[in-house]
Amino acid sequence: MKATLKLEKEMRLAGYNELGRVTYFDSHHPQPGGEDSAATPLEVMLQSLGGCTAMDVLSMLRKMNKTIEEFNIELDAERAETHPKIFTKVKLIYNLKSPDATIDELNNIINLSQNKFCSVSAMFKKAGCKVSWEANIHD
Repeated sequence: MKATLKLEKEMRLAGYNELGRVTYFDSHHPQPGGEDSAATPLEVMLQSLGGCTAMDVLSMLRKMNKTIEEFNIELDAERAETHPKIFTKVKLIYNLKSPDATIDELNNIINLSQNKFCSVSAMFKKAGCKVSWEANIHD
């Protein structure tokens, strides 16, 4: 896996993957030139955690032929107070609207994602971040 980052202007960066797909980064702080035009690198990391586990969960629900009417994950993260201000704790709240999925099925799927399949979650945990979650089903 390879990536390239290119400065567009001030603090705005464009990150390109091997296929040329782009992710933008910026700073919220105007002092170093940030224009608040995109997510910060840490925000993208947090979103990547959600995206990784979401893809696992959605894939497994679809393999079980479950109806997915709505799905989202809320992430709440805490960071260290001193530099480097790494993530120390992240809680994920999975919300699924489905008429035919059960809370036990969803919990089992999330457990598989969090403890076997999600590489981003594994990286957070290996870095010492406490990752916790809860699941909600809405019908």
